[in-house]
Amino acid sequence: MKRREFITLLGGAAAWPLAARAEQAVPVIGFLDSRSQDAVAGRLRAFRQGLKEVGYIDGENIVIVYRGADNQIDRLPELAADLVRRQVAAIVTAGAPSTFAAKAATTTIPTTFVVAEDPVRLGLVWSIARPGGNLTGINFLGAELAAKRLGFLRELVPRAARVAVLLNPDEPQRSESILRDVQAAAGPMGLQIQVLNANTSQEIDGVFESIEREQPDALFVATTAFLNVQLVQLAVLSAFHRLPATHDLREFAEAGGLMSYGSNIADAFRQAGVYSGRILKGVKPADLPVAQASKFELVINGHTARMLGLTVPDKLLAVADAVIE
Repeated sequence: MKRREFITLLGGAAAWPLAARAEQAVPVIGFLDSRSQDAVAGRLRAFRQGLKEVGYIDGENIVIVYRGADNQIDRLPELAADLVRRQVAAIVTAGAPSTFAAKAATTTIPTTFVVAEDPVRLGLVWSIARPGGNLTGINFLGAELAAKRLGFLRELVPRAARVAVLLNPDEPQRSESILRDVQAAAGPMGLQIQVLNANTSQEIDGVFESIEREQPDALFVATTAFLNVQLVQLAVLSAFHRLPATHDLREFAEAGGLMSYGSNIADAFRQAGVYSGRILKGVKPADLPVAQASKFELVINGHTARMLGLTVPDKLLAVADAVIE
């Protein structure tokens, strides 16, 4: 063989792996959320960590395409449709509104959800053990922790006698479930419950105007999709009106709210990453049982507590996962 022919052949052989890699399409995961990408940066990091645990690294052998509605929930159906048009390999949804949008957009693309509500009651899956269809995911138990969250609030605000409970009337089933749990827990604690409703940002402003007039001792924010999106507004208004308040999401306390107690959301999204990776490896969503959250966290904003004239009891300090100073 002539030297020139040999070099040409050798160069072609070296290019074979590159050509083979080019022919192998990198799978794309669509991440659908009602908030902006910046607002959920921590959750995305946790999601990437879960993917990494099963062998997928964003930007190397997987690509994540984020679609956020910037708190405009009515945009979610079109964002979900966009992911379907892109023919993504899988979809991840954060919250019930995003999940419903994805469910309406496709019955074939595997979808992993992260929701606080019971996915069976919502009609997302047939059962926890055997989801069926193209959806499975993580249930991080928002409503089920309502009684314990009220108990922590009472410990931190022992003088409280009347607690306002903020609900979203547009999510009646979930709101009614939370209210039942709160009322059942309030009786033995000697607490009176005052129900408030809001389903727009302007109505939340109106709620705090009524709070200024009626002077409840504390505020319990229900775990609903809309109120979760508005948690920064709620934290700021609670602090401005010097009202001790509790939410289930850690971001509430980080934004200046007094305290939060609920599932470790970062861990829930890590689990969603693991599930998405397993699906990319060939496991069908119908065969992946819905995972229940197993990590919970109590977060107290120490600065806000002092501003409100509250002393955090040693008992709460001992069990708190984080005290923000």
